[in-house]
Amino acid sequence: MLCCALICGKLHTHIHTLFIHTYMLIATGAYIHIYNIHIYEIYKMSAIHWTFRIFQTQNSNQNRNSQATEISIRTKNNKLTSLIPFSNFSIVLLIWIISVIYNLQIANADQVVLLDTTREATLEWTRYPYGPQAQTPGWVEESFTDFVKGINWRSYVVCDVAYHNVNNWLWSPFIDRGPANRLYIEIQFTIRDCSLFPGNALSCKETFSLLFYEFDAATREPPPWQTDSYKLIARIAAGEGRFNQNSDVDINTEVKSIAVSKKGVYFAFRDQGACISVLAVKVYYITCPAVTENFAHFNETPTGREITIIEKQNGTCVENAEPYEAPTYLCKGDGKWTILTGGCRCKVGYEPNEVNNTCTECPAGTFRSAEVRKCISCPANSNSSKTGSPMCNCLAGYYRHPADGRHMPCYKPPNAPTNLTLLFVDQTSAIISWSAPTRDDNQLVTANGLEKYRTEVVYKVRCSSCSSNVMFNPSTDTFNETKITLTNLEPATTYTVQVHAANSISYVADIGLYYNLTYSSSDNALSNTSSFSNINGHQLDLSEVETKYAEIVFTTESAMLSTVFNLRVVAITNKEASLVWDKPGQTDAPIELYEVRWFPKSEMETINNTTLSTKETKALIYNLLENTEYGFQVRCKTVNGFGAYSNMVYAQTHQSVGTVYEDSMQIRFIAGAIVTGVFFLVIFIVATVYFMRSKHQDELDKKSTNHLPLPMEYASNEVTTPLFGNSRSYVDPHTYEDPNQAIREFAREIDANYITIEAIIGGGEFGDVCRGRLKIPPNFVQDIDVAIKTLKPGSSEKARCDFLTEASIMGQFDHPNVIYLQGVVTRSNPVMIITEYMENGSLDTFLRVNDGKFQTLQLIVMLRGIASGMSYLSDMNYVHRDLAARNVLVNAQLICKIADFGLSREIENASDAYTTRGGKIPVRWTAPEAIAFRKFTSASDVWSYGVVLWEVMSYGERPYWNWSNQDVIKSIEKGYRLPAPMDCPEALYQLMLDCWQKQRTHRPTFASIVSTLDNLARQPQSLLTTRNSPENDSSTHILDAQRGHNIFISTDLWLENIKMSRYSQHFREANLVSAQQISRLTAQLLSDMGITLVGHQKKILHQARQLDTII
Repeated sequence: MLCCALICGKLHTHIHTLFIHTYMLIATGAYIHIYNIHIYEIYKMSAIHWTFRIFQTQNSNQNRNSQATEISIRTKNNKLTSLIPFSNFSIVLLIWIISVIYNLQIANADQVVLLDTTREATLEWTRYPYGPQAQTPGWVEESFTDFVKGINWRSYVVCDVAYHNVNNWLWSPFIDRGPANRLYIEIQFTIRDCSLFPGNALSCKETFSLLFYEFDAATREPPPWQTDSYKLIARIAAGEGRFNQNSDVDINTEVKSIAVSKKGVYFAFRDQGACISVLAVKVYYITCPAVTENFAHFNETPTGREITIIEKQNGTCVENAEPYEAPTYLCKGDGKWTILTGGCRCKVGYEPNEVNNTCTECPAGTFRSAEVRKCISCPANSNSSKTGSPMCNCLAGYYRHPADGRHMPCYKPPNAPTNLTLLFVDQTSAIISWSAPTRDDNQLVTANGLEKYRTEVVYKVRCSSCSSNVMFNPSTDTFNETKITLTNLEPATTYTVQVHAANSISYVADIGLYYNLTYSSSDNALSNTSSFSNINGHQLDLSEVETKYAEIVFTTESAMLSTVFNLRVVAITNKEASLVWDKPGQTDAPIELYEVRWFPKSEMETINNTTLSTKETKALIYNLLENTEYGFQVRCKTVNGFGAYSNMVYAQTHQSVGTVYEDSMQIRFIAGAIVTGVFFLVIFIVATVYFMRSKHQDELDKKSTNHLPLPMEYASNEVTTPLFGNSRSYVDPHTYEDPNQAIREFAREIDANYITIEAIIGGGEFGDVCRGRLKIPPNFVQDIDVAIKTLKPGSSEKARCDFLTEASIMGQFDHPNVIYLQGVVTRSNPVMIITEYMENGSLDTFLRVNDGKFQTLQLIVMLRGIASGMSYLSDMNYVHRDLAARNVLVNAQLICKIADFGLSREIENASDAYTTRGGKIPVRWTAPEAIAFRKFTSASDVWSYGVVLWEVMSYGERPYWNWSNQDVIKSIEKGYRLPAPMDCPEALYQLMLDCWQKQRTHRPTFASIVSTLDNLARQPQSLLTTRNSPENDSSTHILDAQRGHNIFISTDLWLENIKMSRYSQHFREANLVSAQQISRLTAQLLSDMGITLVGHQKKILHQARQLDTII
């Protein structure tokens, strides 16, 4: 305990005091009581004297006898520090502890001694006056001896108190400062009290002066002694006391320091009538000791010129280390290091030893890469034959994925796909399937207790005999499905198909394998020079390894089933088209007739076609629509039935000149009539508006303050209310070269004197959001509550433009359900945006605070307001892009208003889509097409509205709970949707699902949503049917599958969803039980099944095509 306490005391710098009060129990029954030990920091070479008083205490029945031994402890000022009662047998222990403390105390700083008179046999310093001609004895060199203490020092003594005008000088020899920036001089001396010379002292003093003189070179001549040549360091007095005949001699110790810059220095002692003994003089400088930290060595560094100056020392890396950041250490004025920055690290192939700060070479069979700290054994299937290896090379036949660290094992490539099967083949198509490669133990990766094995195998199919017309599905270069369909094959043609396999996560992407598809497997080896790429972004070269392969040669069926080829359009007019085709070369029976069908290309998905029959190899099609692109196909019929349709041929009809002229004239007459009507309508509306404004001027609400007269500074940028309501389109402020022009056009400037900020209610992107008051004209006595957004002081010009751009957007809107802009303050700081104040804050927070307190009709009214505001924005060709409950504000009357236009953009072209320039997307509220293709439309805002509807009905619950964004995206793409909130009416949840249709064209418009909510509000009984929310596992949050026609569970359920369950028996008789079979339905097949109603055929085929897109 004593050692610990004393060592802790070392951690304090510069005359720190350690107080210890403890007991130590001794096995003999004696005890040690150590109290109030004061340990002061001391420098090397300082005189130390310790005094101990040792008590040996023994107990008896009658009395207590004590024996004591005293050892004194004195520091450099010879002042008794404390008494330590101690047991006799522990004296050695105490002395050892004191020695440790002393060594620790000075370990952080080193002294470099330049002069020490205690080590000199003779001094012979320069003195003045000196010699026979001197009027006073002056300084005299003599010895100071103390046999008890073992002292025998050469010293200087002066005592010319009996003389007038005493001026005795003593100069040290020239002291070369070396690298020192600051020198310390330690003087041990005594001074006699003037009371010892009663009546005899003519000029007795009790101080002397210490001076110095810097010089660039030592000289043989005595140093200059003029007073003005020397700089005074200090006038020194006896700090510990002056001795007389009634007191012991007190040795005083004084330490002074000076900043030096020249080569060396002379020190001078000036006596003007004192009785002084300069016993010892030591001159030194302090350095921060040489250290090695963070594998960097720092040389011994002298302290700075001043105590407060810090010297920066650059370090050098130890052997076999390299810097990761330039190592630097700061040397403080007290000789201690501080603030280590940067450092070195061992090179790869060398192991760091943090204790010794050395780098040890890794032995053979081990390695150290940048990913690991220690030399470790080579991972599986690799080896290193040399010492100091940064990595282990894979054994022959093994490979390491380029994306893997060097500490990862090497593995063999994946095996060939198994169970290669030709599922289907006809005249023009074939379907091939296979299974994933078999697993080998050398390809199994175990990490953190979890097994990972080829969870993502990618394939590439090659067909050496396929022409460029052959189509592959999947069509991507690589894919992870185990089936491929080839179309546009030639009849009666032999093809060879190869399937390449590569594992994207099994760390073997250095190479890829391919296997030929055959009916009978072969184990022959093949060297192949082809390559394919992009397994996790790395090149795969098949030429690096020998691979196994399997091969199949299949032949497409012949055209004997009467397939027509070479269909072509030889002539086409505005209403007619002439077709010809070649007769099939081989048929299984005589051709009875040809059937031609055609339809507009835009109606291809509806299979709304027209047919005609002919026995010739040509046909003339009548009554076509002008300027329309048509698709044509033909097939032939034999006694065995119809053959397949030919490939599709497209051609576009012409536009007749007469029709164009007549249409042009008709358009001119209509346009003239419309212009005339609009002109008179404008005059009528202007007159009506003027009359209504004059009549109802005093009845306008606070929000419409821009019609009142304002002072010049308040209304200089006032925006005129549009006469035609929502007919004006939104103008993107980003199209203005000068953003301030948009501010002047769309927002009015408000004098800051009319605004009072009352409280800070939140923080925004650019600064604080405050509640305040705005004085309104004409007399500026009445005021209204407003919300104030402020721009942070010192913001960049870009931040200012972005801040005011939101105001430019907001200033273009005037609708009860869109936040209203009162104006802006741009002519003074801080820059502010003033909007109407919404007492209840954001909608999501408001709902969470009032969970379950509203009736369904009240929620519908709030939802209707949001939809109405969005309908207004949509009519202005404005896309919000960030519609969410957090961006909807609620006032005291529970009116919801759209806010936060920071992410919004204008619709740029006729396709109603805007391509973003990048940036963050609120995934949980964003439509899938906006996430995938970054195209935003009003339809994508409708998707977001569906999520807002869900938030309202769940009282502010977070959509998709704690799912990650990637999980949300994947689930939506798979057709999953949020489940109905608790007690949510069926009609409202159906509206949500309508908003979440995958095809954006199938989603309702905001106008229709407003109409739907109005109907629900007028028919409260429709809200009584609620949808029971499915059980929701809190750990997985399983979502409902999208309720629609494109989710297949069974044939009967699918038909029931599309309201075609009457045909369940027909489908069962045709053995149509899978989604793949249903997705290949044709009109002819439905007719053969007995489903003859054209409308029902179209509906079933349309839903089958949607099912095909899901598959």
